Amino acid sequence: MSVVDHAAPAHRWRGFAFALPIALLTIVPLLTVVGMALTPQPEIWQHLWNYVLPRVLGNTVLLMLLVGSVVLVVGVPLAWLTAMCEFPGRKFFAWALVLPLAIPAYVLAFVQMGLFEYAGPVQRLLREVVGSSHWFPDIRGSLWGLVMVLVMAFYPYVYLMARSAFLTQGHRSMEAAQALGYSPLAAFFKVALPLARPWIGAGLALVLMEVLADFGAISVFNFDTFTTALYKSWFNLFNITAAAQLAAILVLVVLVLVAAEQRSRRAKRFHVSNPQQQRTVLQGGRRWLAFAACALVFGAAFAVPMVQIVAWVWSVWRQDLNSDYWGYVWNTLCLALFTAAVTTVFALLLSWTRRRHSDPWTAWTVRLAVLGYAMPGVVLAVGVFVPIAWLDERLIALLAPLGIETLAILKGSLAGMLLALAARFMAVAYNATDAAMQRITRSQEEACASLGLGPWQTLRRLHLPLLRTGLLSAFLMVVVDVMKEMPITLMMRQFGWDTLAVRVFQLTSESMWDQAALPALAIVLVGLLPVILLVLQTEKQPSAAG
Repeated sequence: MSVVDHAAPAHRWRGFAFALPIALLTIVPLLTVVGMALTPQPEIWQHLWNYVLPRVLGNTVLLMLLVGSVVLVVGVPLAWLTAMCEFPGRKFFAWALVLPLAIPAYVLAFVQMGLFEYAGPVQRLLREVVGSSHWFPDIRGSLWGLVMVLVMAFYPYVYLMARSAFLTQGHRSMEAAQALGYSPLAAFFKVALPLARPWIGAGLALVLMEVLADFGAISVFNFDTFTTALYKSWFNLFNITAAAQLAAILVLVVLVLVAAEQRSRRAKRFHVSNPQQQRTVLQGGRRWLAFAACALVFGAAFAVPMVQIVAWVWSVWRQDLNSDYWGYVWNTLCLALFTAAVTTVFALLLSWTRRRHSDPWTAWTVRLAVLGYAMPGVVLAVGVFVPIAWLDERLIALLAPLGIETLAILKGSLAGMLLALAARFMAVAYNATDAAMQRITRSQEEACASLGLGPWQTLRRLHLPLLRTGLLSAFLMVVVDVMKEMPITLMMRQFGWDTLAVRVFQLTSESMWDQAALPALAIVLVGLLPVILLVLQTEKQPSAAG
């Protein structure tokens, strides 16, 4: 008796019907944004075309090109050094270079701003040593300052993907290239790099999606892109329609990047030719040059920012660690825990449904349900707010004849924010849950069926006990992501209902770097948890890749 519902006519649509309500969390916001784009208002499009789109589009494309180029220059060589070469500190840097993933880009942005501005420690030291710092470039409004912040925040995506590719290639391909007369450098460019290109392309696509979705770091540097223009259209100009038009363009760009990333993943078909490979031992000055390159990136992306954050916290914690701060912590934890609980339950139901129903409709519905993670938070905020505002108007109209007058029911409520956050992080919970689900064998499910257990009894008695670790991982990962998330919380929260991330935004908007350090440190420390788990996984020698 098979536990998978393949093609029974009466049951063919069960999986689709069960998964669709969950998928609507993502489908409705996307259709809302796209629908508003398909019914444009000419005067708004004229305004956007004349005053907004040329600048915003140019800035966004330029930022993506610069960050993408520099990320490749930083991430790929570091991946090669730690995977294929032996030099002092290699074991430490192999995992330490992943740690910057724990620092949100907006935290790294205000730390770098505080370090390098005129009143910061770097320029103060220069004035003490050389007598002047007027020649030092102004980091405020600096495009290159923003580029380097985003590179330091996002290079681990390319680093991890490229390192996995190099490890799975084995050493024999390099030995064969050198046997054909190629130098080690030529063998790298002629053999290793082309073989790793799909992996590197997937990592680069992730970086570009992060750049496209970033709001906090870009706002710190006062640089206009689609996300900041969308925010200003909504909150400064009070024009939700203009924000929706910009969001629609952003959705199209993201979908192109998602398609490119998926294509790169399909191209990854490598096998380890020699898992116990011998690394090339660097000699002389090259070994210390490799050490210096890794140390420079690690210091700039993680060590120095953490030292500065701790120093700021030490100077302000006595006056800032008050009831207001604990209120931000409480709000953040409540939102994160509740969102994680709802999202993990939905992810479990999606994975279980996909397991039982193999029809294409169910598969595509599940894919749509987890598409929200690729979408910028500002897009989902707009896509959720518009239908909620429409529903609010209908509810107010129904209550008016009863003598109940109110300005809003759902707008600005925690329910709207929860829906947007659940759509945003459904993929995080689903991936962790589905990975655990795949470890349950079909024979175990068939044994339950032979004992007369129905689907729900099998879920309760077999799946839930075996999925406990995977569900816990999914829950914790969503908690961390919600704590770090800024745009959705900032744009959809109740008035006065602030989280740690929102508090960081408020303080950095007023250049109060030291006061922003305390909530930022809490976010970073929590963010280290999944990064440590990721490090433990990446340090395991892969036996295969695909």
